[in-house]
Amino acid sequence: MYDAYDVVVIGGGAAGLSAGLVLGRSRRRVLVVDAGEPRNAPAAHMQGYLSRDGMPPAQFLAEGRRELARYGVEMVPGRVVEVAPDGDGEFDVRLADGGAVHARRVVMATGLVDELPPVPGVAERWGRDVLHCPYCHGWEVRDQAFGVLAPEPFAGHQALLLTQWSKDVTLFLHTVRELPDAEWERLAAAGVSVVEGEVAGLETEDDRLTGVRLADGRFFPRSVLFIAAKPVPRDDLLTALGAQTKDTPAGPYPAVDEAGRTTVPGVWAVGNAAGPTEQVINAASAGYRAGLLINAELVMADIETKAARRRAGVFSPRLEAAVARTVAKGGQG
Repeated sequence: MYDAYDVVVIGGGAAGLSAGLVLGRSRRRVLVVDAGEPRNAPAAHMQGYLSRDGMPPAQFLAEGRRELARYGVEMVPGRVVEVAPDGDGEFDVRLADGGAVHARRVVMATGLVDELPPVPGVAERWGRDVLHCPYCHGWEVRDQAFGVLAPEPFAGHQALLLTQWSKDVTLFLHTVRELPDAEWERLAAAGVSVVEGEVAGLETEDDRLTGVRLADGRFFPRSVLFIAAKPVPRDDLLTALGAQTKDTPAGPYPAVDEAGRTTVPGVWAVGNAAGPTEQVINAASAGYRAGLLINAELVMADIETKAARRRAGVFSPRLEAAVARTVAKGGQG
């Protein structure tokens, strides 16, 4: 016999820890399995989280784990390789190390992977001076010389948005062969410089980005490069369960309702596992919301099971009331 839990949370980022916190405080037996691959690991700090603005991501997660431990939530490092329905509406969860547990409900908080463009230097500088989100990093690099390397269909949009943080913005079209006339007009009105030609790589000096080199040899000094990475959900477990997906501008993602329920009964997806644009604070909110509703669902399921058992036996409301009165009087009928 292996361990049985009310809820197994797969993923120990903001969304998974938040779900675990709410469920632990609801007196649920919870296991969080964490592969240790948070999306924001390359970043030195996280921004935009009220009361935690500027905190290093690793510190944020460590504090979250300490909070969960106070409520008896179990956390183990590892990777889940299979979630299998048990035929009774619950799940057997198998880990890569050969261990297995049982779960009444499963929360997928597995996040996503940012696929970077295959430009030399981009992966090495990722999260440092090669960035993707102005809301995450724009303030810290404000007024510097920005470059933008973004594939279709976001080639112009990201460059236009970034003019809020710097007036020195250059868009490198790279593999984009043409832009609509209206896009050229907006870029010109915003003061964005546009460079045609494929980017060959990035150049650095003293471990800092110094500029962008094109295939034809031209060099453009830049201090920061923004890119539009392709966010790919870690959805192998959901796919194996037959969960439906929905189309997004970033590609297919698990189809969930406003609370995070997937199309597989008993399985929830939260944070970046359910959408490409969730910031840390949004992911934590999604995990919290899912935890509330999972607990309520389990409470009602347990009550309905008890009610069904009573219905299956001989049940008299009048007799039940009489017994209750007797107990209340200390056994004096």
